Amino acid sequence: MGAIELPYNWDPRYYQQPVWNHMMPEKEGLRAVCVWHRRGGKDLTCVNIAQTKMMQRVGTYWHMLPTYKQGRQIVWDGFTRDGRAFTDHFHPDLIQSKNNTEMKITLKNKSVFRVVGTDDINSLVGTNPIGVILSEYSLHNPQAWDYLRPILAENGGWALFIYTARGHNHGYQLLKTARKNVAMGREKWFCEVLVAGNNGTQKPVGKNPDGSLVMAPVVSDQIIQEERDAGMEEEMIQQEFYCSFDAAMVGAYYGPQMTQARKDGRITNVPYDPALPVTTSWDLGMDDSTTIWFMQRTSMEVRIIDYYENSGEGLSHYAHVLREKGYSYDRHFGPHDIKVRELGTGKSRWEVAKQLGITFTVVPTLSKDDAIEAVRGLLPYCWFDESKCDRGIDALVSYRKEYDPIKKVFKKTPEHDWSSHAADAFVPLALKTKTGIVRKQRPQIQAQDDFQYL
Repeated sequence: MGAIELPYNWDPRYYQQPVWNHMMPEKEGLRAVCVWHRRGGKDLTCVNIAQTKMMQRVGTYWHMLPTYKQGRQIVWDGFTRDGRAFTDHFHPDLIQSKNNTEMKITLKNKSVFRVVGTDDINSLVGTNPIGVILSEYSLHNPQAWDYLRPILAENGGWALFIYTARGHNHGYQLLKTARKNVAMGREKWFCEVLVAGNNGTQKPVGKNPDGSLVMAPVVSDQIIQEERDAGMEEEMIQQEFYCSFDAAMVGAYYGPQMTQARKDGRITNVPYDPALPVTTSWDLGMDDSTTIWFMQRTSMEVRIIDYYENSGEGLSHYAHVLREKGYSYDRHFGPHDIKVRELGTGKSRWEVAKQLGITFTVVPTLSKDDAIEAVRGLLPYCWFDESKCDRGIDALVSYRKEYDPIKKVFKKTPEHDWSSHAADAFVPLALKTKTGIVRKQRPQIQAQDDFQYL
């Protein structure tokens, strides 16, 4: 077998070269955050980076999408514009086996590439990846990175985040963190924002008589206008093509309200006031997440001081969490099905919780539309602690309508993903918090520094 050149049958465009150059050295702990416009070649670039890194260091590598289904559609079954499968960019002479069911490629040097979804992060527990690609990171469950970060810190692995803007959620916060690390001269970090349009990314389309390249926009202003004329919402245009984080996530139920809260300075430092009781509002999962909001109320405002989320734990765990926080509680709001008796024990979760010292006020069920309107009505009065409620805030920003990729329209039903639980937990709070709050300007509270090392 002759010499093998990588990447295989692929040359990075000039705008893809910087992240390629950053990822190629055999350094530990590399981090790259790339916010690229639609049709910028995000996943294909990552596939070629992954294959090359797999030859540098033997181990497991994950290409992660928000859902398993997206992973199969976008990467495993994905094709380039000229009809070549993404997986064909793995050199055939390097492949030992290819498993379509598990979406796994094993190389002869024993390195493994897998396409996975973070919609079931618990199924990935126990694996020790040394390289991860989080594609469409702004739509991922943020818990995925919380799970991966300590693994990569311990084994010196790398992470590549590549996505488009989706409002001021965890993707936005990560970009700010990356920029600060780059500005501070941390060489392991890379960040980049690439936009489309005539003044954006370019690709070669031919040569001039003197041999120089003729360049053209990857996505021209004309193409963007055609998308606009075909009905694409302006918020989606700004996110997908111009990587604007200021536009609310398209289809998001609470996007305008949360955007306004940030503009008003109501996402800030909101400390616990021992003189006020704390009310909690719950969504209790069986096999998935249980989420809890912690609220204090005055005549002027609703203070959301804390948020907690976990999965796979019994009610005793959450009773312990409440005690450990040390708040003085008055009421605990829970969903209507908390009084349903379990077949195994004959007891309802309401009864079990009461034995643990938590007496729930059961909130009646409403139609999804009415529940959403109740939350929308409460949000203009809410102040959120930016630090303690960061994951819950992300969820409220990200909670959105389900999108039909075939008909290219939003359905009337919510997308059931990682954000659903926090959004559902907010509903009892909205239904049980009485109206009549006097809207006043609150004295300015010093905001906390949002910088964190990853």
